[in-house]
Amino acid sequence: MTEDAPEGLLLIISGPSGVGKSTLIERLNRKFDFVFSISATTRERTEKETDGVEYFFLDEPTFMAWIEEGRFLEHAHVFGKYWYGTPRDAVQEHLDRGRVVVLDIEVQGAEQVRSQMPEALGVFILPPSEEALHRRLVERKRDTPEVIERRFAEARSEIAAATAEGQVTYDAHIVNDDLDRASEELDAILTERLQRPAR
Repeated sequence: MTEDAPEGLLLIISGPSGVGKSTLIERLNRKFDFVFSISATTRERTEKETDGVEYFFLDEPTFMAWIEEGRFLEHAHVFGKYWYGTPRDAVQEHLDRGRVVVLDIEVQGAEQVRSQMPEALGVFILPPSEEALHRRLVERKRDTPEVIERRFAEARSEIAAATAEGQVTYDAHIVNDDLDRASEELDAILTERLQRPAR
């Protein structure tokens, strides 16, 4: 992190499944050496996972207590089964050290975070077209046709919310029609923000 931005910066990146977020984030990290926010979850830990590394693993009563205590920047009940959330203290600790902290979260979570941290930088990654996104979801060959259609419906809903007139969650929208160009655009957006004089 440069001395120009000693406060650190919270970078929110959102976009539908299959749009290429992970690849763009990976490229960005080669230059900026940011830290990922670690989420908390009520799902059970697998043998290969370590508490505090992949996730903070909490039982449901503890998770509910954290919600009541305001310890999450955002939280959601996913598919009516498990709770997931972004712990505030862990994010703030990295920000206080002047780091760039990246949150890869969906639109509703991003809205919650921006309401609490309006100084965060929000970027939404868009597909070249809905048809191209649907094709990517199919070509990945990761899901059944039913799951693909559900993901596609969710993606259309996310895109509509993120691009609605008057939305204040995202400062920029990047169309990932060419990976190199999209990567350069994301790089430029973050660089410009980091070079602003500290408040």
